[in-house]
Amino acid sequence: MQPDCEVADVVNRLGKNIEAIPLNSWQLRTLYALKKCRTAILGGHIDACDDCGNLTISYNSCRNRHCPKCQGKNREDWIQTREGELLPVPYFHVVFTLPESINALAIHNPKLVYAILFEAVWETLFQYGKNQGVQMGMIAILHTWGQNLSLHPHLHCIVPGGGIDKQGNWKNIRADGKFLFPVKSLSKVFRAKYCEKLKSKELIQYEKIRQKLWQNPWVVFAKRPFGSPKSVVEYLGRYTHKIAISNHRIKAIDDKNVTFDYKEYKQNGIKKQMTLTHQEFIRRFALHILPKGFVKIRHYGFLSSTWKRQKLGVLQAKLQVQPTVKTTRGTKIRKCQCCKKGHLHTILIFDKRGPPAWYLGDSQKAIACIN
Repeated sequence: MQPDCEVADVVNRLGKNIEAIPLNSWQLRTLYALKKCRTAILGGHIDACDDCGNLTISYNSCRNRHCPKCQGKNREDWIQTREGELLPVPYFHVVFTLPESINALAIHNPKLVYAILFEAVWETLFQYGKNQGVQMGMIAILHTWGQNLSLHPHLHCIVPGGGIDKQGNWKNIRADGKFLFPVKSLSKVFRAKYCEKLKSKELIQYEKIRQKLWQNPWVVFAKRPFGSPKSVVEYLGRYTHKIAISNHRIKAIDDKNVTFDYKEYKQNGIKKQMTLTHQEFIRRFALHILPKGFVKIRHYGFLSSTWKRQKLGVLQAKLQVQPTVKTTRGTKIRKCQCCKKGHLHTILIFDKRGPPAWYLGDSQKAIACIN
């Protein structure tokens, strides 16, 4: 079901007033891409049903990774690849969160702040694995938002509950099914590594916030292991290609304000609504537009691309994993939404000039859909 309100609608409402918001050129470029998504500006195609003859028009997607309408296919493709890499071992979900005191620097220099976050988290887990005599692996997914669109940088990490020993064999770290590592200890090591890296790269900025960075414990949250490898894939489907807010959460847009749903986790996840002006909504949304080319999903250790290409097949054989046969995805058969019986066939592709005159006239209404 298509949502009634979209992020693009807010951008359209703002018009030229969007230039009054303190945004950089990359953020503006991204917002304009969302504005054009699935409109005549990007071109499209006309489909005909081979049963009822109904004609329908579809406009092209912007394919921007921050667009609420363009993540479905990317998510499906990514998950399909990951399914072939799963091992019959326990998997844990660990979340590493940066403190609020670093938010100002994250706004000023997001690429630095987020890159150090990935580095510090992996070095923390790598050290714990080394202490156990194994090479660990990790898939890390960057999220930068809270439910109310505030800045809240954190990494969702999928961590297998063990690693590869020096003989190339799998070794479980925990056999009792409990948390992978003690979170208080993880938190201390993570904070120390992050601050050390920040100090070496941005000494002046680090000194400005040093006291605040060290005055409170950093938050590391660890869940119990997933029930099965299949549940890992289901989890990845929810988190990998998420964006700051989906269109379905936006409930109303008027001449001045935007109202959207959010969960208040400080009150056990109770659902509430928040109303912001157009300018404030877009300002907050733009906080989560990542720097150009920044990689938000990263693989480490024995889950890195290099390791998997060279050794994953051998490890899966040792663990008696049946190799999956990669299937080539054929052309998707599209059902007619009018008669629900026929299939759609593309009969015309058009560019940004829009559909041809004959379609914009009465011809597209000439054939009634008979159910």
